[in-house]
Amino acid sequence: KDKDLLALIQYIAAEDRDGKVLENQNVLKTPIVRNGAKATVGYQPDVWKTWE
Repeated sequence: KDKDLLALIQYIAAEDRDGKVLENQNVLKTPIVRNGAKATVGYQPDVWKTWE
């Protein structure tokens, strides 16, 4: 089911993509770690150590 949803998200209009992802957050790879304008996806402790 997720593969079908990912395919749909890939091919729908760009303006509709954000809304579809927000409706189906299970397609996001987690964790998404944010630090101001910086962000990482997944477990990235080496990158996090460089953040101030």
